[in-house]
Amino acid sequence: MLPSKAPAALPRPITRFTFGEAREQGERACAVEVPVNIVYAPVPYAVMMATPQDLDDFALGFSVSEGVIDRPADIRSIVVEEADKGLRLVVTLASDKLQRHLARNRNLAGRTGCGLCGVDDLGALPVARPPAHGPGRLRLSSVRRALTALDDRQTLNRVTRAVHGAAWADHAGELLVVREDVGRHNALDKLIGALLRAGVDPLSGFVVITSRCSYEMVEKAAVFGARALVAVSAPTTFAIERAQANAMTLLALGRADGAICFTDPAFVTDDLQTEERLSA
Repeated sequence: MLPSKAPAALPRPITRFTFGEAREQGERACAVEVPVNIVYAPVPYAVMMATPQDLDDFALGFSVSEGVIDRPADIRSIVVEEADKGLRLVVTLASDKLQRHLARNRNLAGRTGCGLCGVDDLGALPVARPPAHGPGRLRLSSVRRALTALDDRQTLNRVTRAVHGAAWADHAGELLVVREDVGRHNALDKLIGALLRAGVDPLSGFVVITSRCSYEMVEKAAVFGARALVAVSAPTTFAIERAQANAMTLLALGRADGAICFTDPAFVTDDLQTEERLSA
């Protein structure tokens, strides 16, 4: 398949958990997320995580917003190439703009959604970590308890409705630590920092995030050592791949009435059905 014809969404197998009811197998369309290496020929500049559509527009808009060019005419050509780990977006600049670009120091500032700030080549993409196995399993009752409590624990978001949250829940679903930030990456980094300071065992609970579940959110949780990640929003295809590579259970689209498991459903214990039968 040609890079320019790459799909923007692909079906992925899921296990849908409706709290207190039987699990259901199926598929769900997930947004495609691929590493795109932007190269100002012949020098790699940055690897960005992107949906492989409208890449000519992306190259132009990125080049302008980064200050590499001043106007569309400064670009001579844009070519999309397949690469081992993603796509390569080769941008040929007018000679004066290329010289100006090569003369300045690269300064790709961190921003929400950049994905791989500071990485300039596809060869620097992360390698899967060895699988992490810990005691216990992820109980649906704990997931529901954590999701139900999350909104009340987001004190800044309750006032502003403009920030993301990242939380750590123990195996019972009690939220022990919550951090907030306007950047979803920042919120998770703050959480991980707080957990490291406190010496929290990464196998003693699970991470809950309110934001879109893209690859770097999975990667950050995996670097910390978390066995499970629960997200309020949907994951991308690359996030699912990274969760599988890191032996992480990924639940997303978490709501008060259920959640969808995209990886390792065998790690999830559906204890809510037992609870409801006993209370009936």
